[in-house]
Amino acid sequence: MPDASALEEFGLEVEHENHALVTNSGSSASTKTNNHQFASFSNRKQPTPSKEQRSLLASTNVKYRKLRINAAQRPGVLKWSFLVIIIAAIIVFFNIEQEEMIDESITPEDTEAKPDLNKFHLLRPKTKAHEDVAPIVVDDTKEEEDRANNNEESLEQTQPAEDNEDNDIDNNETEEKSEGIATEEATEVEDTVTDETLEQTAPDGLFTLDRLKATREAAQNLVSMLEQYYNGVEQSKNMMLESWLVPWNFDQQTNDTDKIAMKDKIVDTMARALVTNDQKEFIIGTIGSSVAAGHDNCNFDSYERQMERTFGPVWEAAGMKLVCQNAGEGGGCGDDFSNQVFCIKQNVSPNIDIAHYTWTYFEVGNEHALEARETLVRWAQMLPRQPPVHVFNTFELPGKPYMPADTDAGGSMMEYDLARYYAKYGYNAFYMRSGYAKGGYDYTTAFKEHEVNHFVGGHVGDGYHNVTRYGENEEDPNRKASLGVVMRNWHPGPLAFQFVADTFSYLYAKSMLEALDRIEAEINNGRDPLETWSAKKRKIMLKTSLPEPKLCDPLYCTVDEAPGCINYERPTYGWWGAKVEDPNDNFNPHKGELQNWKPWLDGQEKDLWHGVPKQDQAFFADRDDKEVCRHLDGCGAISATSKDSGSVVFRLPKQEVGLVVVCGCCGKDIATNMFLNNTDIEMRYNGQLLDPSTWDIWPNGKCVRLLKKFGAASSAAATTGHNYLSVKVLENITAPVRISHLITL
Repeated sequence: MPDASALEEFGLEVEHENHALVTNSGSSASTKTNNHQFASFSNRKQPTPSKEQRSLLASTNVKYRKLRINAAQRPGVLKWSFLVIIIAAIIVFFNIEQEEMIDESITPEDTEAKPDLNKFHLLRPKTKAHEDVAPIVVDDTKEEEDRANNNEESLEQTQPAEDNEDNDIDNNETEEKSEGIATEEATEVEDTVTDETLEQTAPDGLFTLDRLKATREAAQNLVSMLEQYYNGVEQSKNMMLESWLVPWNFDQQTNDTDKIAMKDKIVDTMARALVTNDQKEFIIGTIGSSVAAGHDNCNFDSYERQMERTFGPVWEAAGMKLVCQNAGEGGGCGDDFSNQVFCIKQNVSPNIDIAHYTWTYFEVGNEHALEARETLVRWAQMLPRQPPVHVFNTFELPGKPYMPADTDAGGSMMEYDLARYYAKYGYNAFYMRSGYAKGGYDYTTAFKEHEVNHFVGGHVGDGYHNVTRYGENEEDPNRKASLGVVMRNWHPGPLAFQFVADTFSYLYAKSMLEALDRIEAEINNGRDPLETWSAKKRKIMLKTSLPEPKLCDPLYCTVDEAPGCINYERPTYGWWGAKVEDPNDNFNPHKGELQNWKPWLDGQEKDLWHGVPKQDQAFFADRDDKEVCRHLDGCGAISATSKDSGSVVFRLPKQEVGLVVVCGCCGKDIATNMFLNNTDIEMRYNGQLLDPSTWDIWPNGKCVRLLKKFGAASSAAATTGHNYLSVKVLENITAPVRISHLITL
C-alpha cells in the first residue's frame, strides 16, 4: 500500500487541475482568450501517476484515467456550469423578494405570543413532563350511544347493562345491572346537552374552551332548573346548602376560613377531573346500609340512580360520564359502619372522586360511630384522588330538632367539631329532614292542626311536591302514587330520594361552575390549567400530612395506606386486599395440603324482587325493563362445610401495622361461636399456630381480631415478603364456617 505522503501528493495534483478548470471556466474574458487558456491547459504536460498512486486507485476501484477531462468534453462542461449558476441566481433572487413581501405584511400584533382561545387545549399532548397523563380520545360512536340512551329515558326504554371497568377483580367483580327507564322523565336538564352542542364543543376530542362553555351551560341550566323547582334561589340555598353541618357558601363575601377551605376542596376535585386527559369518568362511591341500597324501592328510584340522571348530563357536556357506585347493603349480613369502613378500597373503587357514607341508622346510640367516620375521612385522603367524604343522614341536624314527632334528632355536637376540623379535606354531612324544614314549609302546624305527618311511612307529598319530576306524566295511578312517597318506613321513598339527589347535584353543579371559572381564568392569563390541576400536581398525602386525630385510634387511622380488604359480599367495585392463594403455588406454605373451601352466595342475586315494594312489583311484572328494579346487594362468603374442605390459604397484601381481622357470615353476633370458641378450626400466620386466647371480638360482633399489630403478644412472625393466613377445618363441623371479610392493615 502507498504511504500517506504519496496519497497526499497525488490528491493535491488532482485538486490543482480541477481548480484551474473551474477558474478558467468562470472567467469573463473573450472567446479567444478562453480558447488560448484551454489550449494552454491542454498542452500542459500532465504528470503520470506513480506506481503507488495507481495501486491506490486500483484498490478503491477508481480508474485514474477518468479523472481527466479531454479537450472535446471541456466546452460542454462549461456550458452546463454557466447554466446551473444562472438558474441558482434566479431562484435566490425570487426567494429574497418573497421574504420581503411576507415581512411587509406582518403587523406588530402578529409577533405577540397569544393563545388561540378557541383552540386552546387545556391539556397538552403527552410529553415527558406529563407522562402520567394521556389525552382524552372521545369515541364519537360512544357519545352517540350515550346521547341515544339519554333520549331513551324520556321514552321509557331500557338502557344496556354497564360493566364495571375500574378493576380486574376475579371473584369479587360486580357488574352493574341494566339501567332501564321506568317512567317518562322530561326535565329541562335533559335538554341541555344536544347532539349539535357536543359536536360543536369537541371536534378533536379534547376539553377545549368550547367544551368548557358547553359544560358551563349545562351546569348553569341544572342550577337554574333546581332553583325554579324549589321556588327560588334563596329557598334552594336554604334547603340544599344550609342543611349541612357546615353550610356551603359560594358567595365571595364570606370570611369563614373553614367554609372557604371546604369549598376549595370540592372545587379542586371538579377541576382536576375536568382537566385530566385520561379521566373519562367522574366516580361517586357510596358505602352504607339499606338506605344507600334503596330498599323498599326499585333500584331505579334510589338516590344514586336519580343523581346519575340529574347530574350526569353535565358530565356528558364535559365529554365524560358520571358513575355512581352503590355499595349499599341490607342488614341481614350483619355488617355495620365499623367493619365496612375498612373496605373502602374494595366496596367502591379506590379511584373515586367523592365518597358518600350512609351508615347513619346504625350509628344511633353507638359511641364509636364518629371514630369510624373520622377514620374514613383520613383513609380517604390516602386514596389516589383524595376524595372528600360526604355523609347522607335522613334525620335532622344534631341538637336542632324541628320536625314534630321526630325522636331521632339528637345526634352528637362533636359532629360539628369534626366537620370544621376536617373542612380542608371537604368532609361534611347533609341532613335530609333539616333540608325540608329550612325550605319554609310549616310541618309543625300540619302535624298539630291537621294531624299530617309527612314523614310517616307511605305518606305521599313532602309539602312542596306530590310526585317526582319523572313521575309527573306517569299514567299508571299506582306507580304515580308510589313515586310521590316521602318515606316508605325508615327507608326514604322516591320523592325523598329525589330531594337527596337534587341536593348533591345542586352542590356539585355550583362547585363545577366555580371550577370552570378558575380554569377559564388560567386560560385567559395564558397559562395551561394542566400546570395547576394535573394528576402530577396533586400533593402526595402522607400520614404526617394529617392533623392529630380527635377520636380514632392513631394506630389505625394515622397510616400511609388505607386498609386492604377482601369482601365476598355484593356488590363490590374496587380492589381486593388479600387473595386466596393457589394450592400449588411454590410460595404457599401449605402446598400439598387439602385446600377446598368454596365461594358461597345467599341466593338473593336470583331474586329480582328482593327489596322491591309490591306496588312496584305489580307495575313492572310484565314490562321489558323490569331489571331496573333489581337491587345488587347480597351476602356472600368463602365457606367450609366439612373436614373435607381442608384449608383456605390467603396471601396477604403489604401490611403497615400488622392488623389481621376475619369476619363471619351471616349475622351480627356470630364471631364468638364461629371463630373464637370453635375448637374444630385452627388458624396459622406464616405457618405458625395462632392462640385463640389472644383474639378479641372486634370491631363488631361478626368479626374477630387475630393480630392487633406487629410485635404484639398475639403476633406471629412476619416475613419480609408476603404474609399468609390459613384457616383449617380439623373435624366434621356441625355448622358451616363462612368468612365474609378478611381485613388487613
